[in-house]
Amino acid sequence: MHTSQIDLVAFGPKHLEGAVALSRQAGWPHRPEDWQMALAVSRGIAAVADDHHVVGTALVTPYGADCATINMVIVDEVARGRGLGRRLMQAALDIGGERQLRLVATTDGLPLYEKLGFQPVGTILQYQGKIPAIAAPDGIEHACEADFDAVIALDRAAFEADRRCLLEHLAKVGEFVVIRRAGRVQGFAALRAFGRGDVIGPVVAKNLHDARTLISSFIGSRPGAFLRIDTMADTGLAPWLESLGLTHVGGGIAMRTGGTEAPARPPYKTYALANQAFG
Repeated sequence: MHTSQIDLVAFGPKHLEGAVALSRQAGWPHRPEDWQMALAVSRGIAAVADDHHVVGTALVTPYGADCATINMVIVDEVARGRGLGRRLMQAALDIGGERQLRLVATTDGLPLYEKLGFQPVGTILQYQGKIPAIAAPDGIEHACEADFDAVIALDRAAFEADRRCLLEHLAKVGEFVVIRRAGRVQGFAALRAFGRGDVIGPVVAKNLHDARTLISSFIGSRPGAFLRIDTMADTGLAPWLESLGLTHVGGGIAMRTGGTEAPARPPYKTYALANQAFG
């Protein structure tokens, strides 16, 4: 592969095949459909060599005017050591503009992100595997269209940004369940096909018990299915996931711009991420 010149261009559908190849090289499980979803809710940059190969990617997923996640940052092995990662990140920062920016870093990427103004705020733990049949819990309902504004409001309270665009897309490709008390939605969970199986998330609830109940409803409906859940270490969810038989297979360092002061504790908490790309 000839890479004497590398140009950064707007990421479009014609770059998807090359992006899938890059993620496979990196050992990521993303299918073409997963990349298509990421592109549908994001703006991005493709690094293209003068032989037309895609040798790098970065996506920015905006959540309103106040927040965005930077994700899918990959540099081809043949193009490393030439500052391409920094160029991609600078282009992503330009797209993000004045928004607070969030990402999940590997240990290798941490120094670059810190130089660009990101600060660590927590640890992401990724769990996956197959779980034998468990009893489906009581009190969980499939979400209906009338629940969606309440779901978006709970997610906004937990995530501190408006992710309507992402949640609407998840509703098209997956499914939602809710906990309802006194006629009001008090927590929700989403599930969609991803990678080798299904990913459960986001999961938003008032407490750990409700989060476990929501997750159990999906596990109970899919005995033996391959499942993935990404959670923050401080949620307390990890020991329970391990007790079910899911394996800790990695994760990363949650980082963001704009300071790390702990906000007032919100009434709702994100117990499982949509995935590491989307938060």
